[in-house]
This record gives sequence, C-alpha cells and structure tokens, in this order.
Amino acid sequence: MNYQIYGEPLPVVTCNLTAGETMITERGSMSWMSPNVKMETTTNGGIGKALGRVFSGEAMFQNRYTAVGGDGMIAFASSFPGSIRALDITPGNGMIVQKSAFLASEQGVQLSVHFQKKFGAGFFGGEGFIMQKLSGNGLVFIEIDGSAVEYELQAGQKIIVDTGYLAAMTESCQMDIQSVPGVKNKLFGGEGIFNTVITGPGKVILQTMPISNVAASIGSFIPSK
Repeated sequence: MNYQIYGEPLPVVTCNLTAGETMITERGSMSWMSPNVKMETTTNGGIGKALGRVFSGEAMFQNRYTAVGGDGMIAFASSFPGSIRALDITPGNGMIVQKSAFLASEQGVQLSVHFQKKFGAGFFGGEGFIMQKLSGNGLVFIEIDGSAVEYELQAGQKIIVDTGYLAAMTESCQMDIQSVPGVKNKLFGGEGIFNTVITGPGKVILQTMPISNVAASIGSFIPSK
C-alpha cells in the first residue's frame, strides 16, 4: 500500500489500495474514497475485543474498507488540528498510544486496551490509567495533537514529560510518574504537581499541543452565561 499525508495542521492521509487490500478504521474517519472501495462494519475480533476498544476510547464497532475489482483509493482525516504519523507494527514491536489516537490501519494490526502496570503512572501521569496498544503486523496511522517530536531512548535513558505531552511509545518503554520537587515549585511553578517519566529502550513520540490545552485556551474566550 502506498500513502501520502497532506495538509498539516489539518491533515489527511490518502491510501492507494491494491485489489483485495483492506483498511480498518473507526467509524466516521473515512473522508473520501473511490467507488470500488466497499465498507463492512464489524466487531473485528468479537465482543471481548470490541469492549476493550471502548475502554481505550474508541468505538465498539470498526469499519473495514476493501478495494473490490481493482485498485482503489481511500482517505482518512484527523478529527482535530495536529499531525498524522505512520507506524510500522511488527510482532514483538508494538506501540502504546494515547486514548483515541488510532485513525486507521492495515488489517493485520490489532487494537486493544492497555492498562498501566503502576496505578500512580496511570492516575497522575496525564494519559490516564487506560491507553491503547497497537500490535500484530502492518501499517497504522495515529493522530497526534499539534506537531510530533520523536526521541529514541537507549536502555535506562529517561525523559521527563509534562502532563499530556506523551503521544506514543514503543511497548519496550516504561512509564512512571514523579513529583515536582519543592513545595514552592508545586504551588507556584504553574507546571502541576506530577511529571511523566519515560524510560527506554524504545521510541517516544511527544506532541506539542495536547487537545486538553487547546480546549482550555479556547474556553477562556467563551463568555459564561
């Protein structure tokens, strides 16, 4: 499959499918497609996996789009201003991503719920106790809030991330939280009480403008009744 990503900060990815090739996406993500691409709505793995996707911020049902009778084209647009990133998922090399990050994938990719092993990391770390895990084999497209910045961490190497800026990390990375040192820093620093700590080895993808920050910024300009 060939693809092109256009239009940041309001991006769309167009995928050119060969005959019989299938893409999987959440409902409402398809933007346009050629007439020979056929849609089928499915639980994609049964009710158990469907419920798991609900817990991870996605819909219970997914849509399968298949090119029938020849090559086809389909486009998927981001649901908010930001970036679309393509990730190559292979067995044993999955990705952990923020809730609602999944946009579309080849049919060999599985989307499931991922629970933080340490409750504190999930409760205070800004990404929630529940995230999404992408595993299997194939290409997947995820949505990033704002622009994306990538780091490759070596074994034991750490990066400290402010709440909400973690978009994705390879499953080999570990996530924890640490308290901001000093009472004065906590109360008057404006950076919150906790930071997220990611430890390698693996890739970390950070986002420059979490959607929660966008909502807070816009909210300050909306007059109250």
